[in-house]
Amino acid sequence: PDAETVAAVTAILADVRRRGDAALLDYTRRFDRDDDAPLAMDSLIIDAAAMSAAAAAIPAAAREALQEATRRVRVYHERQAQQSWRYEDEDGAVLGQRVTPLDKVGVYVPGGKAAYPSSVIMNTVPAKVAGVGEVIMTMPAMEGELNPTALAAAHIAGVDRGFAVGGAQAVAALAYGTDAVPAVDKIVGPGNRYVATAKRLLFGTVGIDMIAGPSEVVIVSDGGGDPEWVAMDLFAQAEHDEDARAILICVDAGFADKVQQSMEKLLPRMSRRCIIEAALRNNGAFIIVPDLARAAEISDAIAPEHLQLAVAEPERLAERVRHAGAMFLGYYAAEVLGDYCAGPNHVLPTGRTARFSSPLGVYDFQKRASIIHCDAQAAAGLAATAATLAAAEGLTAHAAAAAYRLGGANRAPATPATTTAREAPA
Repeated sequence: PDAETVAAVTAILADVRRRGDAALLDYTRRFDRDDDAPLAMDSLIIDAAAMSAAAAAIPAAAREALQEATRRVRVYHERQAQQSWRYEDEDGAVLGQRVTPLDKVGVYVPGGKAAYPSSVIMNTVPAKVAGVGEVIMTMPAMEGELNPTALAAAHIAGVDRGFAVGGAQAVAALAYGTDAVPAVDKIVGPGNRYVATAKRLLFGTVGIDMIAGPSEVVIVSDGGGDPEWVAMDLFAQAEHDEDARAILICVDAGFADKVQQSMEKLLPRMSRRCIIEAALRNNGAFIIVPDLARAAEISDAIAPEHLQLAVAEPERLAERVRHAGAMFLGYYAAEVLGDYCAGPNHVLPTGRTARFSSPLGVYDFQKRASIIHCDAQAAAGLAATAATLAAAEGLTAHAAAAAYRLGGANRAPATPATTTAREAPA
């Protein structure tokens, strides 16, 4: 982020930490409202009744689509849930891993150039599948109005409560907590550069999903399929915003020309034409390659958020690919299907971070604790190795603590025979 953005966000974070709800009200009036009318914190609370009412009020077709998308996303993510496990080693030590859900999660829902009910689903469902105790949503009410479809999505996906607050101030409230907004353990969800900067600065105080950059797609084509489909898939990515990246890698220059012609024909029909044009001008590209092997190499160098393999044998080509947030295999597998309802999460690594990052999933809402349970025999079996290594590191207290266990049962500490009333658990 640029220095000006960092300075502005740093000031907002400090103000919210110091003044809490009063700061939230001031920033909401300044950024989300078009008047200076008095504003009370109660008016920014989104309770379960408001979300339920929105779900009942939207058109039936929209409600059914949200329900189906939520169902599919839940079915997919239920396969990701990790379980606790243990085993006993040759010394008799019981070792394992305990998996537990986070207590509270904050879901940030943007409300700027477009509303994204799909983001509500994608960020909430894996948290609920993981067993998170409470999911709290923040969503700006632009000019005082909340998007009804996003509210409906919150009800269907299982959001517990929310607040009509946006921007860096919402992230600060979720991280620090205020009188009205509870502090959470992790914040997920996309946002503008102020939101992304706030998440970056607050990491450590609170967990975050990732620092999301502009959205991106790479389409690898073997020259088969319909050029209009490819053109529209590029448009679908470019219409996110002016910084979006849409790239075609093709082995057939003639097919690439047909895609270009289709784009020229279809562009005037797009309601977000200006955004698409700016994104393609700034970040779009056609890359002609001699073969699909070279296409895979270039794609891996880009490590795209979305990778469409619009080829006759997509599974075979997919074996060559190492870096992509999500792969869409075949002529029919449009990236937009993954955006909304296929099942996998659409929160994906951007900006080449697919080299080391993964899509948002249930595992992001679970934490793991290691288990080491030793009796006298097991401890004695480990202690010699531990003491030797500790001595080699010059850590004498470590070495002694291990050596104390070398005596095994002969040096076992006394164990209370009974538990007193004072020590009994409540």
